[in-house]
Amino acid sequence: MTERKRALITGITGQDGSYLAELLLEKGYDVFGIVRRTSHHGLARIDHIVDRLTLLPADLLDQHSLTVALQQSTPHEVYNLAAQSYVPTSWSQPVLTGEFTALGVTRMLEAIRLAHPTARFYQASSSEMFGKVTETPQKESTTFYPRSPYGVAKAYGHWITVNYRESYNLHAVSGILFNHESPRRGIEFVTRKVTDGVARIKLGLATELRLGNLDAHRDWGFAGDYVDAMWRMLQLDEPQDFVIGTGVTHSVRELVEQAFGHAGLDWQKYVKLDPAFIRPAEVDLLLADPSLAKAKLGWTPTVGFAELVAMMVDADLARPRAG
Repeated sequence: MTERKRALITGITGQDGSYLAELLLEKGYDVFGIVRRTSHHGLARIDHIVDRLTLLPADLLDQHSLTVALQQSTPHEVYNLAAQSYVPTSWSQPVLTGEFTALGVTRMLEAIRLAHPTARFYQASSSEMFGKVTETPQKESTTFYPRSPYGVAKAYGHWITVNYRESYNLHAVSGILFNHESPRRGIEFVTRKVTDGVARIKLGLATELRLGNLDAHRDWGFAGDYVDAMWRMLQLDEPQDFVIGTGVTHSVRELVEQAFGHAGLDWQKYVKLDPAFIRPAEVDLLLADPSLAKAKLGWTPTVGFAELVAMMVDADLARPRAG
């Protein structure tokens, strides 16, 4: 009888962590998740599977706690999905963003190197590292030009992962994931802000939706597809970094049109432009070239843009509300 595989996930209570935990449970893994004692998010996203998980208290700011979590779980695979992941917050809390999103990666890699060096490590890199893009579409060799403290911190996390792979021979990879969304997306992100706003207006709970730059373009996919790519990366014999995206870009305006249209509403009657939501330095266009992932991982997205937006609007319309 073969040994059951074990995986340790940081950020298990987040959007990606919850979908990844589901995927790994389906594949027969024993799944361990790191949770912060001070986390305010609770377990809502994993509530339906929490009795099948082993949750361990640890924090990316605390090296010792990560080492203990590794010793307790002895995982075959470690997925580092935890971060301060909201770009606007990185402007108001740049140092904290660096501590979690940059140095937190180093602490986890150090813990693996010292306590459990056979584990395979996945780092959640981000298309925000490309920032002010130097070429379109963006692929694995595209130069990074981050335009926010979050993007800068993610670039550090990416390169420290490369550094530990090359210096200590760890099986460590980065997935450079473009924007990926779902009904579990945090309300602060623009996709969910739009679909929740549509639902509130449709239900008579709001009369307007205030947004910033409608001309920013993003490559949006479904989070459930993207966690499958993460898993596939760690199954390769040789560690390699991959860009993950749909290869199709849409503007925030298209997102708004799609979401309001799905609910039978005219977006122009409700959307108000608000300068407060404009970034100090904007990322205008992100578009993935996922051809390497398709060729080497056999990965392609299964959910298109219109289907994704409809899924999110329907979920927000059905969500219980106090008012």
